[in-house]
Amino acid sequence: MNYQKILAVIDPETDQQKSLSRAVEIAHINRANVTAMLTIYDFSYEMTSMLTTDERENMRNAVIEDKTDWLVNLIEKEFSNISITIDVKIVWHNRPYESIIYEVLDQGFDLIVKGTKQHDNLKSIIFTPTDWHLMRKAPVPVLLVKEHAWPRNGEIIAAINVGVDIEEHLSLNHLITKQALHFAHLLTSNVHLVNSYPGTPANIVIEIPEFNPAAYDQASKLHHQNTMMEHAKLHKINTENCHVDIGLPEDVIPKYAEQLDAELVVLGTIGRSGISAALIGNTAEHVIDKLNCDVLAIKPEGFECPIKL
Repeated sequence: MNYQKILAVIDPETDQQKSLSRAVEIAHINRANVTAMLTIYDFSYEMTSMLTTDERENMRNAVIEDKTDWLVNLIEKEFSNISITIDVKIVWHNRPYESIIYEVLDQGFDLIVKGTKQHDNLKSIIFTPTDWHLMRKAPVPVLLVKEHAWPRNGEIIAAINVGVDIEEHLSLNHLITKQALHFAHLLTSNVHLVNSYPGTPANIVIEIPEFNPAAYDQASKLHHQNTMMEHAKLHKINTENCHVDIGLPEDVIPKYAEQLDAELVVLGTIGRSGISAALIGNTAEHVIDKLNCDVLAIKPEGFECPIKL
């Protein structure tokens, strides 16, 4: 958790590298190493049948050299006054997320930092397939960077799922909270626990006329509050920083992030494949889409990366 090797994913379409700025900020506090990585690929170079293999290789190398010069110059211009060494890595690969994960596995990075893209006309954030692949498949935490600053004495949210007895969720709750506390220590910030719980299912009310939805909701709230307090006590978090609310995670978490003006939300991605991954992805997507702060997505203990070296 003491991030010592940070991989900042570079956006080739802008000189404003949010990911690199944030990675440097963390590295400065943590005395860590930073590598700026750019993945490039041009399909037209692979399709030119008139060229020999050597000629194609030379063209690729020329593009890599050009991008290396651009990135080195950008780093010298933007980060010349810092005491941290930033390494540069340019990779030719047609799937950016795979090349990033290969680099993490090969070089032992322990945090991926990636900037999000803002929609030109709308306030919303555009999430690329690379973002989602990294959140679901990367073996280390992924920090998605937005525009919000990281002020000292700010607010950090640990989005947990109390009130369930599934071991994977319970373990993930502890990991999320520990990560939030770690960043709170680095940034001298406060940690808030946020948990949402569902209201009465509509079909029960229709099928069982004598069912009391208000009593059900109250009992559910008490159950979640009690388990939240147990979790908070275990991690020495003040009870006034515990927030339990009825509703969907994609409504409740952004609501508290806005109220608290949070600088960071830490949440878990279970990272399974198939339908459950799509459902988790959708929930995470809806949550993150509504946040104007950074998001740290972490995996449960024992997570196996589907990509191998």
